Amino acid sequence: MRIAKLIARPVMIMALAVTGCAHTAPSPGSEGEAIVPAAVTRMFDRGLAVADEYRVTTIRERRFTHEQLWTTLAPLVDLEAFTVREEGRSLQGRSIMTVTFGEGPVTVLLWSQMHGDESTATMALTDMIRFLGEATSDPLRNRLREELTIVMIPMLNPDGAKRFQRRNAIGVDINRDARRLATPEARILKRVRDRVDADYGFNLHDQNPHTQAGREGPRAAIALLAPAADIERSWGRTRSRARLVASAIAGALQSGIPGRVARYGDAFNPRAFGDLMQQWGTSTVLIESGVLDDDPEKQQLRALNVAALLMSLDLIASDGLSIVNGVWYDRLPPNRGFTHDLLVRGGSLILAGSGPIRVDMAFAWEDGVDRTRLVLSEMGDLEDEYALEVIDATGLYIHPEVPFLSFDSSGAWLFLDMEAVITLRRGPDRASEPVMRIGGNR
Repeated sequence: MRIAKLIARPVMIMALAVTGCAHTAPSPGSEGEAIVPAAVTRMFDRGLAVADEYRVTTIRERRFTHEQLWTTLAPLVDLEAFTVREEGRSLQGRSIMTVTFGEGPVTVLLWSQMHGDESTATMALTDMIRFLGEATSDPLRNRLREELTIVMIPMLNPDGAKRFQRRNAIGVDINRDARRLATPEARILKRVRDRVDADYGFNLHDQNPHTQAGREGPRAAIALLAPAADIERSWGRTRSRARLVASAIAGALQSGIPGRVARYGDAFNPRAFGDLMQQWGTSTVLIESGVLDDDPEKQQLRALNVAALLMSLDLIASDGLSIVNGVWYDRLPPNRGFTHDLLVRGGSLILAGSGPIRVDMAFAWEDGVDRTRLVLSEMGDLEDEYALEVIDATGLYIHPEVPFLSFDSSGAWLFLDMEAVITLRRGPDRASEPVMRIGGNR
């Protein structure tokens, strides 16, 4: 299936909902009908088509290094359309580069992979760079070139990317270093923002797969946030503009992945870049890529990022935020974390040498994105615990299998944090009827 067909929707009737930039907290439902204008959906669909046509196929997996990224980008940015600049180096000496496109009066800063294991948007930026470099006769590309100056930092944390880990080489979370600017990576981001005096910013991340869109919703595919600039979470002009951009993305996604878009918590964090960017005058939108079913390398989410970003840039370039209804953002369900992937409640554990033991068992996927290797995370009375999936094993018997069940001279042992395989059976005897196997090939 072509990426452009990833989101199928009817053409919606244009409904202009002029919102303005109120300096007070917006109240959900106060801005008319939440109907997405056809112009917004057309922009988003155009972005999906770009994601399909300009996919950079040399990067197909979410784990790649700084060297692999720039081997891919080098021929794409060796064009008159871009300015490529080394802004500094990471703790381990890897270059941190900006790619700049356009000569317009409005400046937009996009930074990705400040967490080294969050690469979905980095892949999306490579596709956007290819489009901006090659599509020289495309009206969208030329509109962006004339109206915007787009500055991209595709990989802010190259040391973390080397080991596919969140933090930098000395274990500092760069996104919690906006206040002290103790790390070279954080100083580079602040210096670039100040140099270009960014009007808009896009803080691009992947979020924990253990998050849902609301209390009872499915796992979130995308979470959005217009971060607060102060502890009161007030709505000045800078944050209000960010809200409209986030709302446009929310509205465009609502028919394609209904129920899979959430609103990230907006408690003010004085150490975080998104929050301080708002203070510094850059209208900043956080985009967190979560998970979609059957998308272990996040290629569908990559396409959605391309579409969301190009649509947002087009709205900014064409002064189109006046048609965006802020309630599309306000009405998003909250991003909610859950503790366990799977919870088996009410069963009786069978171990050699002991009678049935009433226990609940909680499990987690070692990799929550591609759901490989289920491990046992907790045992006991888990009646009040919460999980994405709950299996009622009342009246059934839990028969553990190897390898997390082992024996020595003392008896049987079950080990947490090891790959788990259990069989639920009708009776305590291992020859009794099996009902369900959990783990292994489940």
